Amino acid sequence: MTEWTVNVGGGDSEILADRTRTGADDAALWRRFRGACGDDAKVGVLQRLKLSGPIPEAFSHHLNRLVPTDDRRGEALMQDIWRIGMERLTLAPGQPPWSSPLPSKHFADRLHRFSWLPDLFDQGERGAERAIRFVDDWIETHGGFNGFSWRLAPTSVRCWNWMICGRDLFETGSEEARQIRLECLVRQIRYLSDQVDAATDPKARWYGAVTIVAGALCIDRAMSLDTALARLDAECTAQILPDGGHVSRSPSRNLRALVHLLTLQDLFRHAGHPEPDFFEKWIPRMGAMVAFFQAGDGALNPFNDGDEARPEVVEAALSLLPVPPRRFTFAPKSGFQKLEKNGLRLVLDCGEAPERPFSDFAHAGALGFELSDGPCRLVTSCGYSAEVNVDWQAAVRRTGAHSTLILAGRDSSTFSLNEESRLLSAQGPEGISAKRLEEADEIWLDAQHGGYKAPCGLLHRRRLFISGDGQRLTGEDSLVRPISQPPSDDRKFIGFEIRFHLHPTVTAIMGRDAIRLVCDDGTVWKFKTSHEGARLERTVYLARGVVERPEQIVMAGFADPNGDGQQPPNCIRWAFLKERSA
Repeated sequence: MTEWTVNVGGGDSEILADRTRTGADDAALWRRFRGACGDDAKVGVLQRLKLSGPIPEAFSHHLNRLVPTDDRRGEALMQDIWRIGMERLTLAPGQPPWSSPLPSKHFADRLHRFSWLPDLFDQGERGAERAIRFVDDWIETHGGFNGFSWRLAPTSVRCWNWMICGRDLFETGSEEARQIRLECLVRQIRYLSDQVDAATDPKARWYGAVTIVAGALCIDRAMSLDTALARLDAECTAQILPDGGHVSRSPSRNLRALVHLLTLQDLFRHAGHPEPDFFEKWIPRMGAMVAFFQAGDGALNPFNDGDEARPEVVEAALSLLPVPPRRFTFAPKSGFQKLEKNGLRLVLDCGEAPERPFSDFAHAGALGFELSDGPCRLVTSCGYSAEVNVDWQAAVRRTGAHSTLILAGRDSSTFSLNEESRLLSAQGPEGISAKRLEEADEIWLDAQHGGYKAPCGLLHRRRLFISGDGQRLTGEDSLVRPISQPPSDDRKFIGFEIRFHLHPTVTAIMGRDAIRLVCDDGTVWKFKTSHEGARLERTVYLARGVVERPEQIVMAGFADPNGDGQQPPNCIRWAFLKERSA
C-alpha cells in the first residue's frame, strides 16, 4: 500500500495516511486522539449490583423513527460489507462483525454503537432477521460487561438505536429471547443512569440524557422519569445556545440533538404524557439554526466537528417543526454571518472557540467560509466526519484545513491540553468580530481577528462583498499592524498562505489569467486575483464520511510585519465570478 502525504497548512498538520498500522500503532493513536473517553470502562462489585433489579415484561411505549434510514449502508450490510470511513470489512454471509478481528479500535467503537441497526431493519424480512440475530449474538458475547463496548458513549448510542428499533427488536421471537434482550437493555440504561452525571464527555452526556428519558417512558420501572427529565433539561441549558445553535458550533451536532428532542416529543404525545416545557423553548430555536446552515443541496455546512449530514435527514427534521423555521442572517451567540443573493450563499465563521470541554473538538477556522451557488458547493473546508479515523479528525482541526489565511504556519486559535479529558482544546482567537453593511441590493462584511497579534504582531482582516445579482463574490485579505502596537524591530517578512478548499464536486482548471471551477451540473465560476502565483494543490475532504481528495486554491506570499494592510504584500484581493451561460 502506498504512502502519501497531504499538507493542509503549516506546523505539524502534515498527515500521513493510508498506511498499514500495527496493533500497537492503532492503540497509540486511539489513546492520543480519544483521551479519557477512549479508556475502557470499569465496573466494581457494588456497581454491578446496581445494574440488577426487576425487569418489566414488555415495553409500555415505543420510539418512532422520524428520519429516513441509509439505504446504501443497509444494502451493503446485506452483502456482508461493513464500511466505516476508509476501512472496510467483508465477512462470510450473516457473520456477526465482532466475531472477526476488526481493522482498528475506531472501527470497533463505531460498530458497537449500532447506528447501522435501523438501516439493516429496513432491508425487508431478511434484513430484520439478520439484525435481530446480530443483537442476540452481541448480547451473548458482550452483554454481561465489556470494558471497551460498555464505555459511556457507545453504550448510550447503542441503547438509543435499540429503542429506535424497539417494535421490531423487542416484540419479535420467543418470550425467552425477548426477555433476554429487554434485560440487557435495562441493565445498560441503569448503568448509564449511574454513570452519566460524572461523565466529562459532552457527547456522551447528551446521548445518555436523551436515552435515559426514553427508557424511563418506554420501560416501566426502569428509572425515574422526573430525574431523567431534570438531567435532560440541564443538558439543554448547557449545550444549546440562546440562538438555538449547539455550544460546540457544529451544525450536524445541532441536527442530531434536534432529532433526539423531536423523537422524544413524539413519544410523549403518543404516550399521552404531558410534554416537558423546555421542549417548546428549544425545538423551534434549534430548528431555525439547522435551517440557517442548510445549503442549497439540502445538506449542512460542515463547520467544526460537523459533517454534511444526509439532506433527507435535514429535510425530515425541519418538516417536523411546529412552525416553519425562522429565517435570519446573523447568529450572534453561535458566531456566524450569512450572505445570500440570488442563489449565491456564503456562511462566515466569525466566532471564537467555546469553553471547555466543548472546545475539545473545536476547529481553528476563524474567518473561514462556505460558498455555494444554489445546489452547487464551491468553497468549503476539509470538513469532518465521526466515521473517519481519529487521526484524520484531529488533523482537520488546524487552520490550514479551512478556507482562510494562515500566517507563519500557525493556527489562528491556540491548542492546549485539557487535563481532564486529555484532549487538545482550542481557545480563541481573541478580538474576532464582523460588521455587516447592507445597501441597496448589495451586502458587505468586514471581519477580523487577533489570533496572530501576539506571535506576529498582525491582525487578519477579511472583507467580503456579494453583488446584488449573485454573480460575483469579491474579497480582500489584509494583515494589519495595530496602531496601538509600536513598530517591530524585526523587519523580516512573515510567510502567509490563503487557502480556498474546493468541494469534491468541483473540477478546477488552471488558466492563464483565471482558475475555472466547473460544478457537476455544468455551472462554471472563475477565480481571479491580483496576487501572483495562485496555484492548485490537492487537499482532503471528510464531510461525506470518507476521505476524498479534491483540490484547493493556494495563494502564498510574505507580509511586512509593520504593514498597514492597505497595499501588497499585506493586501490580497481576489474574486469568484460566475460565467454567463451561452
